[in-house]
This record gives sequence, structure tokens and C-alpha cells, in this order.
Amino acid sequence: MSVDYYTRLEQSRGPRPSRQMLTALARALRLTEDERDHLFHLTDEQPPRREETSTHVRPGLLLVLDRLHDTPAMVVTDCGEVLAQNALSRALSGDVLARPPRGRNMIRRFFLDPAAQELFPPEDRPERAREQVAGLRAVASARPTDSEPAALVAELRATSEEFARLWDEHEVAVRRASTKRFRHPAIGILELECEILVNSDHNQQLVIHTARPGTESYERLQLLRVVGLQDLTPTGS
Repeated sequence: MSVDYYTRLEQSRGPRPSRQMLTALARALRLTEDERDHLFHLTDEQPPRREETSTHVRPGLLLVLDRLHDTPAMVVTDCGEVLAQNALSRALSGDVLARPPRGRNMIRRFFLDPAAQELFPPEDRPERAREQVAGLRAVASARPTDSEPAALVAELRATSEEFARLWDEHEVAVRRASTKRFRHPAIGILELECEILVNSDHNQQLVIHTARPGTESYERLQLLRVVGLQDLTPTGS
């Protein structure tokens, strides 16, 4: 969105913004859910229903994300939709929010996008796949009447043989802290500790990746922080 477009909106001279644009505006302006709903009403749009899984990141959570300068961090829903990333997360795994909406789900991309699979070493993929499926089963079981996880499961069972096979094994696990290895095309392998902070509604997660000081991964993470997004953005998620 350009400054000129936003100025014209404020002056009621611009075109009527789409729901997607209103959502982006609410996030950029750090609006609360009540303020976001008011923004929707001002444009004669119905705000998102509160009983649905919220994709509105709370301003306080975004403030915490902004302060994490030296470690990759992002906000995701329990179904894997990326809602916000800091700069180091984009440097590590690509700018997910720059992709079309269907390309922002980490679980979908893990099983359906060959480019996204390059983010992990090949020998780690089986374990990562099991984690993805077991975590989604936990979400689907906790929200049996919610169409979002059910639709994602149905789509992946129909389009990914690997997902369908793992789903039929009925493993279930709530996503928790773990150690992961990432493969960056310029920096190399980074072994990072993954910590997950869950909001009070349990449907959004702040995912933080850190490296132990003194390790090679720590040095590589510092290098990634310096290099940033200078033509090194990987294609994974």
C-alpha cells in the first residue's frame, strides 16, 4: 500500500478497500479487535466473526515481535497460517506474507510445495512431517466443529500421499518446544531451539528460534542478522 493510497482513504477519495486491505490496515495500525471492527463498520463491511479463528494479531503481541531483533520470530495460528514475521524470520525462511493467501500456511506448503521442503535437511524431513501431522490432528480434535482444520486435513489427504499415510497412523501431539535444523542457501545449516508461546485463546502462537551462544549455529545466526535480506531469501517457509 502506498502512502498516497492511504492518504486518499483517509480523505474519502480512494476506492472502497477490500476486506483483505482492511485486515492489513488494522494490523499495520496495531488496532485492537474492537478498533478493527469499527474500521470495518466505517466501510459498511461486516467484521470477522469473533467465534472464528482470529487472524488479528493483538497489538501487544506485535510489540513483542518488534522487539525481537536478534532472533527469528513469527506469529502463526494453530492451523499453521503465518500472521506476522520479524526481519530475521524473513531472512531465515522467506517473506511468507508476500505470498498469495494460500501460500501462507506452513503445513500446506510443507507437503505441497517442493521449494518449501528445501528449508530442512533431507534426513530431518520425516520427523518434521510427523510433527506437522500430529500437531494438526491435535488441533482438529480440539475443534471438532470448526471447518478450518477439517478443510485443511481434507485438502492434504487428497493431494499429498505422504500426509495421507501419516494421518492414517493417528499420531497426535500438541506442538511444544523442540530443536530444529534449518538449511539456508547462503549461511548453511543452523540448529535452533524452537520455543512456542501461546496466547490466552490458544489459537495463536509466537514461535521463537534461538541458537545456543558459543555454537557454530549462533555465529551463523549473527551472520544472518548482518546480511539480512540481501538477495539471500530462501524459498521455504
